Amino acid sequence: MANELAQPQVPQALEAEIAVIGSIFMDPSIMVTVRDSVNPDDFYEVKNKIIYQTMVTLFESGKAIDVTSVMANLKTNNKLETAGGYEYIASLADYAYSSSNIETYLDLITSSSMKRRAIATLQDLIQDGYKPGEGTGYIDNIEKKVFDLSRHRKTSSFVSIREVTKRVEENTERQSKTDSEVIGLDTGFANLNRYTQGFQPGQLIILAARPAMGKSAMALNLAMNIAELNNQNVAVFSLEMSSEQLVQRMVAATGSINIKYIMNGRMTKTDWVRFASTLDKVSRMNVYFDDSSDTTVENIRAKCRKLKQESGLGLIVIDYLQLIEYDNQGSSRAISQVEKITRITRTLKVMARELEVPVIVLSQLSRKVEERDEKKPIMSDLRDSGSIEQDADIVLMLYRDEYYNKSSPRKGEADFIIGKNRSGSTGEIKMIFAGEYQRFREKKEDEEVSE
Repeated sequence: MANELAQPQVPQALEAEIAVIGSIFMDPSIMVTVRDSVNPDDFYEVKNKIIYQTMVTLFESGKAIDVTSVMANLKTNNKLETAGGYEYIASLADYAYSSSNIETYLDLITSSSMKRRAIATLQDLIQDGYKPGEGTGYIDNIEKKVFDLSRHRKTSSFVSIREVTKRVEENTERQSKTDSEVIGLDTGFANLNRYTQGFQPGQLIILAARPAMGKSAMALNLAMNIAELNNQNVAVFSLEMSSEQLVQRMVAATGSINIKYIMNGRMTKTDWVRFASTLDKVSRMNVYFDDSSDTTVENIRAKCRKLKQESGLGLIVIDYLQLIEYDNQGSSRAISQVEKITRITRTLKVMARELEVPVIVLSQLSRKVEERDEKKPIMSDLRDSGSIEQDADIVLMLYRDEYYNKSSPRKGEADFIIGKNRSGSTGEIKMIFAGEYQRFREKKEDEEVSE
């Protein structure tokens, strides 16, 4: 009965702790590796923690690490007895552990430490759950605490150039055996593919335009193309339109049905038949929506990580940058819009690399466009912060001349401007925009557009 009521043992790796300390005594040169892998707080046994902290102090001050120097330091700081005394320290130095197994010992220590930290955090969260307060705030705190835990995971070490060149060789050989020039995600636009070679994992792609240029329509076109052509799951975060509005646009673009008739239901019998078949086709696309209007970067990151783990993830689309909320993590200092956008774009770039997917983020352009004669956007028109241009791998901008010039000879046309391309050239792609269908396509050479 007593055994049944016994508390589960706290995660610990006492033998590994002893092995690490003994290995350092045997070969102090491994202290470089050990110091970068574990902190004193990762040790469970108090005696071992104090001894290792002393070794770290000696190492960082450039002094020799041996039994004599460790005990002298402990004695000076009145910690010798707390650290187990002379006999305990001498016994650690006598352990015959091989420093060649040090990585195994370190992994055992860090694994146990992460579990203890997680258990302590979860216990605190359980207690917080019994306190008065809003459930939403409590859930947000859980997500923040769990995210903080994930940041304590062991970071990757250096990779030798031999390993990298081997991967480059394998990737190049694999690509040489395919007929396609696209090495990333097929965007569905041939000229865009030629410029970018497809959207690549880890890329931050900014799609910018002034209002009413069609950037939301273009983002949805890209999302549908990538989901369908690459058989990839696409996560769409819409902070401005509802999921229903987005699907209406997808149906209009896919079925060539006037968006106005889908919204008011005034369709002919033929349109209703096409609407039903298109709706069925769209419903099978690998697209996931989140239309929360108060979304933060942390929420986006958590939801995408979960989707990737559960179902896989190929692309993230966010509409749009300036509407993303920023959690100032309890700081009382107010931050400017420029600083807010800077922090958000950098976090989104880190997220793209962490999840190994391209991230398309829509952005408004500055009102300065309206104040000059030449309305076609340029890179300096990116609104609120130069960090948008700095963090982005690709910057795409949309321009429709007919919006500003009602007698424009280019009615129905749009310029898809590649203002920045970290892995290729920049340029312009001529597009046709069918506003009634919310659909873009590339303009054919010498094609005349009927009004």
